[in-house]
Amino acid sequence: MRYFFSSGEASGELSAVLLADAIANVDPDAQFEGIGAERMRERGFTLWRNNTGWASMGPIAALPRIPKLLNTMWQTARHITDDKPDLVVLVDFGVFNMRLAKELRAKYDYQGPIMDLFPPATWLDKEKVARAVASWTVPVTAFAHQYEFYKSHRLPIMFFGHPLAGQYVTREARPAPAKEGGTIALLPGSRGTELRYHVPALIAAVKKLRERRPLLNAIFGAANDESERTIARAVKSAKLGNVRIVRGIGEAVKDADAAFVASGTAVLETTLLGVPAVALYIIAPYLVRHARKVYSGKYITLPNLVLKRELIPELLQSDATPERLADTMDKLLDDPSVQYRYIPEVRAALGSPTALDDCARFAVALAKAGQRT
Repeated sequence: MRYFFSSGEASGELSAVLLADAIANVDPDAQFEGIGAERMRERGFTLWRNNTGWASMGPIAALPRIPKLLNTMWQTARHITDDKPDLVVLVDFGVFNMRLAKELRAKYDYQGPIMDLFPPATWLDKEKVARAVASWTVPVTAFAHQYEFYKSHRLPIMFFGHPLAGQYVTREARPAPAKEGGTIALLPGSRGTELRYHVPALIAAVKKLRERRPLLNAIFGAANDESERTIARAVKSAKLGNVRIVRGIGEAVKDADAAFVASGTAVLETTLLGVPAVALYIIAPYLVRHARKVYSGKYITLPNLVLKRELIPELLQSDATPERLADTMDKLLDDPSVQYRYIPEVRAALGSPTALDDCARFAVALAKAGQRT
């Protein structure tokens, strides 16, 4: 059977590739096409469009991209209608993918199955959004909270657990490193705006931390070629010695005692891998007011959201100073035991470790049902 995946940024592409691998275990002859980038191409997807550079923070930052994204969305809707894949899988990137689903249903009267993995507004409890998602797609949430919200409004939704829950092996807890040293991973994110704000903040934090830990090692994890070039330029300009740049989260954290991580899926990945973390996030000042209108919750990182308390320290905006970042990391390196202790609780909150395989079997069943209609 043929599967079309639509993703808009690195975290969604990761989930798309993981789900495609799991689908192939159930449907060995599966063929994959979609919107993605390097990961999907390496997995053997036929790339319909490359999404590199699509992600942005906030509506103002997104404005220059809207004409191109709209045109791509219209072209994609026509392509899907003409090509008729057995299943369309939307992965995160809510605004684009919801417009795509609406276009397919309302304009083209598309009758094929559309599965929405990670439906939008997970932590916002917006009934209007939930009803739209449920009317155009088959929503499959990764979080029990969203499942309960849909069910409270008698809306259809599936919940197997988080697809990442069973994909990472938690390493053995490590003792605290020597007081004068240690190794930290630096994960600034993949979006251009994330790199612009986070890379300088992390470089400054490393310099400040080395005043206390002169033998500290630092490892930057780059998401792609452009990220690697951006980080390398910044490291060279700052004359930051004793730092490596590697590709990907796993490679960056494998030798790390702890990590600075831009809030997002990467925080969940580092937690599941058993790496103590400090989260940061910085956006342009003009976007802060909009962000506060959209979301007023206490936490933004996934481990804290699912536990409903702070396990991962969150340093946001003006709190993410070099001094605060260095001080928080220094304390974590001195005593990482609290985070180690609660990793099993995070895993339990994410649901079944077989979530990805269960989701894949459901996707194949949807595709088969689509063939019969």
